[in-house]
Amino acid sequence: MTDRPKTMPVLFCPVGIVQELHGRAHMAGKRHGRDWEEIASGQVQEMTEYSERRTIEAAPRWPLHGIFDLTHRCNNNCRHCWLRIPSDAPEKARELTFEEICGIVDQARQAGTREVTLTGGEPMLRPDFGDIFDYVIGKSLSYRLNTNGTLITSKIARLLRHKGSKMVALYGATADVHDYITRNPGSFESALRGMRYMKEARARFVVQIVPLRDNRHQWEAMMDLAHSYSPQWRYGATWLCLSAYGSPERNAEISRQRIDPTEVVGFDPPDVSWDDGAGDENTDTRSSCTDYFGQDDRLFASCIGVRTDFHIDPYGEMSFCPFVKAPFLRFDLHRWSFREVWDELIPSVPALVRGDAEWRENCGSCQNRSHCRWCAAYAYLETGRFSAPLSYLCQVAQESKRYREEWLSRHRRFFEIAGITIRLESALPMDRISFPPAIEPFEVKAPGEDVVAVTHVFGLPDVSRILEMTPVYRNPPWAVYKYRERFVYTLISPDPNETELYRVAEFSTDFRRCIIYSRRTDEFEILANGLPSLTLFPTDQILVAQLLASRQGCYLHAAGVVLEGSGLLFVGQSGAGKSTTVRMLKGNAEILCDDRMIVRHWPSGLRIHGTWHHGEVPDVSPNSANLQAIFFLKKATENRLEPIRKQKGVARRLLTCLVKPLATREWCEPSLHLIEELAGGVPCYEMYFDESGEIVSHIREVALGLRGTHSF
Repeated sequence: MTDRPKTMPVLFCPVGIVQELHGRAHMAGKRHGRDWEEIASGQVQEMTEYSERRTIEAAPRWPLHGIFDLTHRCNNNCRHCWLRIPSDAPEKARELTFEEICGIVDQARQAGTREVTLTGGEPMLRPDFGDIFDYVIGKSLSYRLNTNGTLITSKIARLLRHKGSKMVALYGATADVHDYITRNPGSFESALRGMRYMKEARARFVVQIVPLRDNRHQWEAMMDLAHSYSPQWRYGATWLCLSAYGSPERNAEISRQRIDPTEVVGFDPPDVSWDDGAGDENTDTRSSCTDYFGQDDRLFASCIGVRTDFHIDPYGEMSFCPFVKAPFLRFDLHRWSFREVWDELIPSVPALVRGDAEWRENCGSCQNRSHCRWCAAYAYLETGRFSAPLSYLCQVAQESKRYREEWLSRHRRFFEIAGITIRLESALPMDRISFPPAIEPFEVKAPGEDVVAVTHVFGLPDVSRILEMTPVYRNPPWAVYKYRERFVYTLISPDPNETELYRVAEFSTDFRRCIIYSRRTDEFEILANGLPSLTLFPTDQILVAQLLASRQGCYLHAAGVVLEGSGLLFVGQSGAGKSTTVRMLKGNAEILCDDRMIVRHWPSGLRIHGTWHHGEVPDVSPNSANLQAIFFLKKATENRLEPIRKQKGVARRLLTCLVKPLATREWCEPSLHLIEELAGGVPCYEMYFDESGEIVSHIREVALGLRGTHSF
């Protein structure tokens, strides 16, 4: 028998659960008109086998994030809402009690849940909302809350000062539009009053603007209003799913509120940030919700396989997604434990829902499937069939494809330095940007194998909570914070009284993905046309030095040239004479850079690479060469080269010229190994020189002597 890794949960299908799955498969067969014997004998057998082999084939699944619908009742009656029932609906009697909610939260916490979202309906309709909120935040590392804001009192606002994400919905910029959408007279004033209470209590929150056809003429005014209450706002769902209850009347009204597909894409553009393999595989934030095209026709397989969240409705039924409303895909926590549902029942769902001929002939074979937001859960809500295509989403997919093609041509460019492709993206078009001459030689048409993504957006994020933390590095102009497995870099003033931020950057833990936030849109065009920096920091060394540390490379205060086929490095701090040396060699050698050079260890040996971070001499080159000699610069009244024999002395001097990354210490050990390799394997010389140019003949003599030798 194959040994199972101890870290993986041992999954099995007890007799009771197999019987439950037989029953649910039978329901699925009736729903789809399939033969019961095929489903019962085939799919349930597959579910059992699937459960037995999951521990070997898959990594552990952890229920990290729980979404709790505290109620589906709401005091508003929004025209676009797919879930709402009246405030006094009889379903109130079936809602989980406070004690039952606490018990489920405890089970989820024991299973590994870190974050909980409280939502509805309107969660504050529950009279015990405060008690639930207190209990949940005491059991969670973080929380989210979604509310329409109308029931927020000064007392609740003070309760919501606990750090977490609060979202308050806004449906219009004036009472007539807002209240028309909600069909609740006075809801506009009540929502604004709730936001005022939150603002007075200093309970940070995000205003969520809901774009609908009937408030379209107020979208810009809604943005202005949102910003007057909170520095943080966002757009809510840009496409509306149909009723959870299959009401034709409700569905017709929801359909009428759907905005044009071009506007959907404008509000919520397709994410192209993960093309070309950029980003940390361990922190890939792409949604799996529309990744339904797996190796087979199990429509929920890829979603469930990577999902780390779960949903619990007001009546104690649990599933893997809030949009899954098919009864046989929801599991009653009055009957099953949280662990049984998460570990055994949910992983068995994929075998219950398969794409049929309708799916294969439409969505399953569609050329636009990679651009589409279609999901089997949406199809079921809209048509009662899991395999059905959705014409509205087909139109959105067409627009997404068009948007993506145009965006890639105008908003993305590639640059390569030392074998690393920097994929530069900007929310503003870059077709009118002409980067400084030093950067232009490094632009390439297509990415290489090693891709790093740098994305520019405009408008600063809310980092107030982060700034309250102790930085892991602080030395003006930089303060660096570690937050949720990310590094957050802020440009700061030497004056401690100056607290205004102009630029913030968020890096993934491996620094392969970077989002840079600038305060104003005009800064990008101004700086990009004049500052030799793709990040718009004073220097790109902040990023590249970190990348090199994990790639057997480093930045050095050095000039570099290629002479007689040999790569030569001239090391020294500012004022040592790097630019002077390059000027004397100009015309005799290819200039790579006069101020900052990169050294990387490749399979073929050590190589030097040019950079765009030049000093007084603007000549730069993206080329590289095998490193054959290192010269330490010393201004003198004579011109001679003196070989250096002591390895320790060389290593110490190289370290003083090492450009050190900020914040992380992972660079230290690999950089030290590389310095030791340079000191021990590359011929090193003291270079005494004046400005007469006589030293060039000595350098050429060394280069000729090294020509044809192997790199070190």
